[in-house]
Amino acid sequence: MSSDPHVLIRLVDVSKHYVMGGETLHALDQVSLDIRQNEYAAIIGASGSGKSTMMNIIGCLDTASNGVYELDKKNVSGLTPNELAGIRNKKIGFIFQTFNLLPRLTALQNVMQPLIYQRVSLSERRERATQVLDKVGLSSRMGHLPSELSGGQRQRVAIARALVTNPSILLADEPTGNLDSSTTADILDLFDALHHEGQTIVMVTHEPDIADRCHRQIRLFDGKIISDERNR
Repeated sequence: MSSDPHVLIRLVDVSKHYVMGGETLHALDQVSLDIRQNEYAAIIGASGSGKSTMMNIIGCLDTASNGVYELDKKNVSGLTPNELAGIRNKKIGFIFQTFNLLPRLTALQNVMQPLIYQRVSLSERRERATQVLDKVGLSSRMGHLPSELSGGQRQRVAIARALVTNPSILLADEPTGNLDSSTTADILDLFDALHHEGQTIVMVTHEPDIADRCHRQIRLFDGKIISDERNR
């Protein structure tokens, strides 16, 4: 286990293999990495570099073929799918390029949704969802359906949904990929504010200017980390 009390994510010699047509593909190849609490890190690389595979393992959506993954001091490498689902719901907030909102639910109902799986009472679900929607600047749009919101507003709803469980880590997969430049700047300002408040953020992106907004850049190529640099 990690001896540094501030390490939130630790990968040790993590590999991920896929066998396709009798050929073994190495999506990740003996990757080792520590991410500490309140870091704001970008995982960058071209398509096929392994960044999505790394994010899926960090997010407990997939498991490594070899190696050890510790999340918040707990070895999650050998957990069952149900155990991984429990960790995802409690410790990880996901933000996707395509928002992944439920179209027939209002902004408030979308944000309340993860708390149902934690068996939180309706009144507390409503209160917590209202608080995080206010935090992301959408208190006046809580009753609107996703189709009645702009792309930037939909992404703010998705960020609020990710925050409502008080996760240890926010995982953002190309979160500005469907947004124009002005809206992108607004969303990145929101990430800056969340990080300033103490939130650990790991962002997957292929865009250098987006990665430059993060405080650390972890670059992948052919399933290996080829550089790990701090912007500040």
